[in-house]
Amino acid sequence: MKKYFLTIASLAVLMLAGSCTGFLDRPQKSAMDNTNYWTNESNVRLFVNGAYANYFNGYNTSWGTAFTPYRGANFNDDMTQANKQTSFQASVPADNWYRAEGVYWLTQTGAAPWNFAWVRKWNTLIDRLDQMKANGYLADEAYNHWMGIARFFRGFEYASLVQSFGDVPYYDKVVSDTDIEGQYKPRDPRTLVMDKVYEDFEFALNNIRLNDGASYVNRYMAAAMISRAMLFEGSWYTYHNVGDAERAAKYLAQAEAAAKLVMDSGNYSFTVDFRSLFGSFSNPGGEVIMYREYSDALAVRHCIASYSNLTESQGPAANLALIKSFISNNGKTWNENGDENFDLSHLVVDRDPRFEASFWHEANASSATLLYTCKFIDRVGVTYYGGAYPAQYGSNTNTNGYPCLRLAEVVLNWVEAKAILAENYGGAAVSQADLDASINAIRNRPLDETAIAKGVQKTAALNINALPNDPARDADVSALMWEIRRERRMEFVFENYRLLDLRRWHKLNYMDGSENADLLLGAWVDLTKTNLDGITTKFDKLTEANIGKVSVQKLDGTVVTFDGTNHADMVGFYLPTNVANRDVVAAEKHYLAPICTDVINTYIDKNESNPNIAVIEQNPGWEAAE
Repeated sequence: MKKYFLTIASLAVLMLAGSCTGFLDRPQKSAMDNTNYWTNESNVRLFVNGAYANYFNGYNTSWGTAFTPYRGANFNDDMTQANKQTSFQASVPADNWYRAEGVYWLTQTGAAPWNFAWVRKWNTLIDRLDQMKANGYLADEAYNHWMGIARFFRGFEYASLVQSFGDVPYYDKVVSDTDIEGQYKPRDPRTLVMDKVYEDFEFALNNIRLNDGASYVNRYMAAAMISRAMLFEGSWYTYHNVGDAERAAKYLAQAEAAAKLVMDSGNYSFTVDFRSLFGSFSNPGGEVIMYREYSDALAVRHCIASYSNLTESQGPAANLALIKSFISNNGKTWNENGDENFDLSHLVVDRDPRFEASFWHEANASSATLLYTCKFIDRVGVTYYGGAYPAQYGSNTNTNGYPCLRLAEVVLNWVEAKAILAENYGGAAVSQADLDASINAIRNRPLDETAIAKGVQKTAALNINALPNDPARDADVSALMWEIRRERRMEFVFENYRLLDLRRWHKLNYMDGSENADLLLGAWVDLTKTNLDGITTKFDKLTEANIGKVSVQKLDGTVVTFDGTNHADMVGFYLPTNVANRDVVAAEKHYLAPICTDVINTYIDKNESNPNIAVIEQNPGWEAAE
């Protein structure tokens, strides 16, 4: 169980990788540079700490929402907004923020921008570690640990770049600022890059310390992230028909092994209720592997809890497609049960407990779909609805922490990797014991007092011999894989995983409202009620001002629009205001991001003065869009 704070010192130390030139040759006594910084393990640790915000972003800070839960993870098939839905990227952008160092993750890939600054930092650390060992500043054990850390982060950085762009230039050493040909080298094949990533990860898994002290990256944290990265790559090869079975199996095997390392450690277990994982003000323990803690005392705060406080507007918000994906607590799908009761008061006690823990139990006008997400605030925070919020629940002064890495992801990565290997590459079949160690272990989490008081029950265990028969299942997905994917969707609602999952599964078509009309619908509501919010705020959509604007859809698909007289008929699935499908739906090109115009043009400019520099090629499908 780990946590971390960010300090100005830990961020500023990244500047120390470079050197400064002054007018005097005499070294400074009170400042550190390359001549005196790389002399002890403490300084190496400080250098690495400066990267935590980039890889363990949590709730970000202040008003920052880049790559945060909910606010930074709303481009997928789980969420719907008023008016036209946000479309897929239609043209090649100018720069995609590629010059910025920070958590400027691409909205429409879920992965990294075209930026190699972090690659350079990790290559710098690798170079300095070699120097430190040669100069006697690091013993073998310390050298191997920090080299494992450096290679792990370099590998993870490259895995993210590949997830966005496919082929990228690979650098395994620092390129001199005078080496123009090195700086503008061609893109290397994805396979070459990921083989190098595999090697970095193998070194990390064998050399990073099992325990390096509280708050610091250890082997289990690295293994958790390695399982994530290699599951993506192995499943990409599988579902995108890359045709390289050997590599796919190798990457998936590494994902499986890395996840098993964490599972077998005995350090983590499902002993904390779901809501407390995200709303607690200190590390709740249990399944938490890496925790980002916030603090008033250190002036490290965020704004994400305020977006779950029932007052702050939510748009996009959870849609009917997401609602229907939640399994009933008897282990069957809603359509298997023949259950067409979608009233929220019914859903919170009938569906898997994560539904109740994630959403408010009544319609809420602050949500674009009337289904309001409360996942990222504690049970106390919502009780201030209708009044004044204490600082920890409003504005950008929130201080609940975030579980950046947790066992649930690890076990779901593990069982999915095993299932893909079994279905495609001759691996051992997934057994009941495997399901019990993964999906069923998650389902057996404790319930908190609020859930118990409402009548919420744990979901029945998944039985390998009696899998749900979901009529909505894709023909190209096995019943077991469908349930593994369902479990990920329920577990990771608004946690930055969904878009990456759709991309690696080759399922971006799930985001097309013309294929799934439930994407454009919200919660089931009875608009004749005037106090749906259930606390203090009056809720009334059926006003004169809303004549011709408010609509619901019946179970049979009939749409009813309020005309000023048909109050009693305004019961059904809510249609967000002027809701409309995306202009641009998923095309094959959207599985990779385009390389921005500035990068392409810079390569062209360099080629004109140096023919040894090749003109970089755009990703498939984007050439004509430039």
